[in-house]
This record gives sequence, structure tokens and C-alpha cells, in this order.
Amino acid sequence: MNQPVVIRQVEQPAADAVAALEKCGVTTVHEAQGRSGLLASYLRPIFSGVTLAGPAVTVSLPPGDNLMMHVAVEVCRPGNIVVVAPTSPCSDGYFGELLATSFRAHGVRGLIIDAGCRDVRSLRQMKFPVWSRAISSQGTVKNTLGSINVGVFCAGVLVEAGDVIVADDDGVVVVKRAAAREVAKAAEHRVEKENATRERLAGGELGLDIYGLRAKVAELGLKYV
Repeated sequence: MNQPVVIRQVEQPAADAVAALEKCGVTTVHEAQGRSGLLASYLRPIFSGVTLAGPAVTVSLPPGDNLMMHVAVEVCRPGNIVVVAPTSPCSDGYFGELLATSFRAHGVRGLIIDAGCRDVRSLRQMKFPVWSRAISSQGTVKNTLGSINVGVFCAGVLVEAGDVIVADDDGVVVVKRAAAREVAKAAEHRVEKENATRERLAGGELGLDIYGLRAKVAELGLKYV
């Protein structure tokens, strides 16, 4: 069994790359990095209209026990997004209003949790963003250690401390810290390209022509009658 550990110092991504990724949003970022890094679609925001990006603080913890979420607060920096992954599937309500108050006091922007949250009405009122697997009033205990800032598999994707998390109404995507600038530039280029395409579509041009799809559908055997 691995020794529980808290890694205090984590290399952070470039702030301008994080800002650019946030501006572009999940769908564009996912496409820009080769359709990779998208967490499972069951992670849903508890309220809509929020787009976030920030470096991950990762939390590995046991099912039904949120002790390590309290430990994580100590190493959070302003702008972090906390990513929580139980070591076995669990839908218990690990996170609620009181932990959100503590997170916010330390500058945490939001939470991604492959488990449940609770006190949703209060979380919505205080506008603390959470993307969770479930909503459950089933509480947790505080008895067992886990680890902070180690690699975790959250909703099917490996997330390492310092990776950039981007989250909005479309879901959650992770960008590797070392690739943040490159992906941000690719995402910005994609936005520019889509803006130009949008203008052409609004002007009445067909996607068949803009994307060069007429030859494709002919090759596939489509017949007009």
C-alpha cells in the first residue's frame, strides 16, 4: 500500500496560458488538443453559466471519507481548482457549504469531484462552482488518510497536480501543464477559424462547400434524386 503523502510544492502552468484556455472553453480546448483529456460526461455542474480554468490540486481519498479534503486546503493557492478522486467508486456527499467556505477563503475557484456533493442550495447561493458525479445528502467520515498532489484518475482521465483544468457547461477537460501554452495557442487559432466560418455560414454558404464535403459524400455513394 502506498504511503499517504502531501506534496506541498507543485510547478504551476503559465498564467497567460490558463487565462487563454479559460476564454476558449471546454469544447474548443478538447478539439484543439486532438480530442483528448475530456473527463467522463457524468460530471455535471451544479449550476450553469460558469467557465473556469486553473491549476489542479489533486486529492486521492478513500470512499466515504473526506478527511483529505480538509488537508488539501492547507496547500491550495489562489486560482487552484481542486480535483477529488475516491480510490473506489462512491457517490456520498463529500463536499458542502462549510468546506466551500474554507476553500473560497484560500482562493480556490472550484471543485471537480468524481463522487457526490451536498448542500447544493447553499452552494448555488454562494456561487461556488462544483462539477460532480452525484448529489447526495449521505455524509462522510474523517478517519482515513489519502494523498494530496499525486496523480489521480478522475472520471476516467489521469490528472496530475499542476495540470490545467477547464470546466464549463460542456463538461471538464484537462490540459497537461507542460502543454498548456501550445494547447492555448491551438485553441485560440481554432476560435479565429470558427469565427470566420460562422460568418460564412451566416451569409448562407453551405457546410458542404466550406468543409469540402461534396467529394466525400459522393465517394460514400450519396445520390441526389
